[in-house]
Amino acid sequence: MSIKISCLFICVCLSAFVQAQSIDINSSDWKKVIQETDQLFTDFAAKNNQPGFIYGIVANGKLVHLKTSGMANREMGIPVKPGSVFRIASMSKSFAGVAILQLRDQGKLQLDEPAQLYIPELSDIQYPTTDAPPITIRHLLTHAAGFPEDNPWGDRQLDISEDSMHAMFKRGISFSTSPGTAYEYSNMGFAMLGAIIKKVSGMSYQEYIEEHIWKPLGMHHTYWEYSAVPDSTLAIGYRWLNSSWEAQPMEHDGAYGIMGGILTTAEDFSRYMNFMLSAWPARNGSDNSPLQRSSLREMQQPWNFAGLNPNYKYPDGRICPTAAGYGYGLRWSKDCEGRITVGHSGGLPGFGSNWSILPDYGIGIVSFINHTYAPATTLNIQSLDLLVKKAALQPRTIPPSPILLQRQQELTALLPDWKNAEQSSIFAENFFFDYQIDSLRKEAKTLFQSAGRILRSSPVIVENNLRGTFTLNGEKADLKVYFTLSPEQPAKIQAYRLRLEPREK
Repeated sequence: MSIKISCLFICVCLSAFVQAQSIDINSSDWKKVIQETDQLFTDFAAKNNQPGFIYGIVANGKLVHLKTSGMANREMGIPVKPGSVFRIASMSKSFAGVAILQLRDQGKLQLDEPAQLYIPELSDIQYPTTDAPPITIRHLLTHAAGFPEDNPWGDRQLDISEDSMHAMFKRGISFSTSPGTAYEYSNMGFAMLGAIIKKVSGMSYQEYIEEHIWKPLGMHHTYWEYSAVPDSTLAIGYRWLNSSWEAQPMEHDGAYGIMGGILTTAEDFSRYMNFMLSAWPARNGSDNSPLQRSSLREMQQPWNFAGLNPNYKYPDGRICPTAAGYGYGLRWSKDCEGRITVGHSGGLPGFGSNWSILPDYGIGIVSFINHTYAPATTLNIQSLDLLVKKAALQPRTIPPSPILLQRQQELTALLPDWKNAEQSSIFAENFFFDYQIDSLRKEAKTLFQSAGRILRSSPVIVENNLRGTFTLNGEKADLKVYFTLSPEQPAKIQAYRLRLEPREK
């Protein structure tokens, strides 16, 4: 006896697999959760007496929602508008990552080259130990250069001149750890990346990023220098002191600006977020964005472990351990539910900001608040959690590869008798050493009897191109089949598991 599952059924089931899920932004669930998210920001602003904020949500490759509130400039009575320009602080850092990878992809530098090849002053620095490796470009991108965390100090360095910055490098650098051994957040490291971009490209990092990233993405209301922003759109930063809001001095652009000096609108930044989301999933087809998709995905990976929070709590109170890492100018996290978040926060005197995307869901959120170190990250995480849960969003499904579908059919045809299986060409050479044919038959016979007559087979639930599970639906119970393929060509079945899954009564 063998199970007869038609090719027609399996082919029809392929329609259930899509590369990316389109979100119905006109559904009642979506509209309701958007209202809740608006209220979340509004309540936060009222409770904390925030000067002003703007936040936007991207989905389906575009900006689908924008909410503004409060004042961009209290002294001039200018409200926050869709075109208001906010300083985004360390959200600036990933632009350095894009620029460096563009230059890498052009063969003009390598990530594991010593940074001293491009910043000669680093040739003479004294490392913390004699066995320390030279600082590399990758170390700088991932906060692994061994420099100390420098947020309070680095915030005040935006307008430093190039001459002063290089003179500081020449005087020497204080290390907290040996390069390559730990994650520690460093604005100095990104300032060095700006110098490398200039050395390699022959353009200032400001000119390079504007020409090769902002313009191609249509970010025409994004700036390095705050004095270039029209007064009617510039958001002023504030700090709450002595029971009143005090405007904070705005620093001019300088050699450190690449680590936190960008000013932009939520509309412009949404273009950048969609650029980041466009890298997913890996696929065939044209690849004409400012940075090739493979490199965009590369910079979104956790290249440096940043920590584990076993007691992380979502706003609804549920505990969900979360691991964090750092890519190339990007923060990465994965929670206990398997959700991956990519983005970055920003904080400077007068401003707090965050952007976060869920690559597997195709959505993201960006928020700007003109209050010193405002907790935009907490608001964004809570908002994304609301969107996923209450709009019942589902992660992207992976389409099954042709070989996975083929092996599913071939394996199904052999069950439960395993007749002539050892003579079949579908199994890798290890298979019948690891699985005794008599045991396979005995197990399958017992489980199939418990399941009853097999009525249908489900589509493959894909883990990757060479691994998946599918369900055989029986009259009395279901059978779950797990299988994984070998790396040879063509790929063959190297591992298998059959499990009975009784139905709930």
